[in-house]
Amino acid sequence: MKIKVCGITNIEDAQLCCNLGADAIGFIFYEKSKRYIAPEKVKKIIKQLPPFVIKVGVFVNEKPEVINRITKDTKLNLVQLHGEETAGDIDIIDLPVIKAFRINDNFDFSLLSNYKNCSFLLDAFDINEYGGTGKKFLWNNIPNEIKNKIILAGGIKKEDLRLIFRDIKPYAIDVSSSLELKPGEKDKEKVKLFFDEYIRVINGK
Repeated sequence: MKIKVCGITNIEDAQLCCNLGADAIGFIFYEKSKRYIAPEKVKKIIKQLPPFVIKVGVFVNEKPEVINRITKDTKLNLVQLHGEETAGDIDIIDLPVIKAFRINDNFDFSLLSNYKNCSFLLDAFDINEYGGTGKKFLWNNIPNEIKNKIILAGGIKKEDLRLIFRDIKPYAIDVSSSLELKPGEKDKEKVKLFFDEYIRVINGK
């Protein structure tokens, strides 16, 4: 079970997460987000990070050509789409894509079958925001056949790790707001405690 830490806006948080064992870190390029970061700043941060940590750019309803330009310039490795993007949009994007779906109690999981060209991230639905809300959805609703293939997001705290690892076993988890001091700034102690618990859980302690 891999870990992506999202909503990174500064080099200190990025290096802390990398040093503690994050598999991926995410930068949000959606200007309405409280965790928005400009591409020029991301470019400078990425130059100072380890090569084997995956750098993810998060976009919301952005034009594919804009995404391709930003990802090339900043040297990102993956694209995460968190809006109403179509499978056709994904075909035009140069990098591998994670497509996020915001899940409410009535979500139709068969919609995922329309997307053959990407990985899936499942997050909680919020009418006002596209992510980073700290809300959970009903994890029990995730179909068994996709549990180990998805990236799980939405209000994940260190207290949830044991249950997630035991009952869902997703390919990865995506955390952001639960590790923050305020939007866009990580709480160093929360981050350290989260990774400590993660290591205990995956080692069966």
